[in-house]
Amino acid sequence: MAGAPIANTLPVRPLLLCFSCVTVFAQPFSFGVRAGVPLTDFFNGTGTATNPYSSITNRYLIGPTAELRLPFGLGIEFDALYRHYSYSSPGFRTASPPFIQLKYDSEEASGSAWEFALLAKYRFHAKLARPYVDAGAAWNRVSGLNALTCAINCSFTSTPPSLRQSTVTGFVAGAGIDVHVLFLHLSPEVRYTRWGGPQFQSVSGGFSSNRNQVEFLLGITY
Repeated sequence: MAGAPIANTLPVRPLLLCFSCVTVFAQPFSFGVRAGVPLTDFFNGTGTATNPYSSITNRYLIGPTAELRLPFGLGIEFDALYRHYSYSSPGFRTASPPFIQLKYDSEEASGSAWEFALLAKYRFHAKLARPYVDAGAAWNRVSGLNALTCAINCSFTSTPPSLRQSTVTGFVAGAGIDVHVLFLHLSPEVRYTRWGGPQFQSVSGGFSSNRNQVEFLLGITY
């Protein structure tokens, strides 16, 4: 009879171990995906009359997101958002086609950019839909840039004359609503970023990457 209580307690140990594992993974850490659309163009301006530029900003942003939830409605969030873009400077015509003069900064390029954001977040108290504000720092990194540049001859390069710096930093701030649906969190947000300098700028002037950026984003996390 003296050994019965010890035998009955043996199954408790693996149960306690499982409970401890659940407790560790139940910490306030969420991750998922964030996607959206840019409300401003990646590039600004059209170059000059003698060397006009044109650009295309693909209307999507997507990437992973993760957040550490802290007490008192606070949190720390990290995002990595991917986008694609292209631009071109065809030069200018000096006579009827096919006579075209190409200036030094005549180029045609396409590439991608990764936007990394580290944000401090505050959620206001509410039951299902909690408004929030966030702010922090952002880094934009050029990736996979491929450009055809022409002067006397044409050649491909990953560092065209218009590329000023491959990475720029900036300040980011946003506001949104965190809606809890079952085990998911849906977080629509409008976000503004002010970059510290132009990442692209044409040699002749009048065309550069936009230093003011506005995006609409939707986060889906659990």
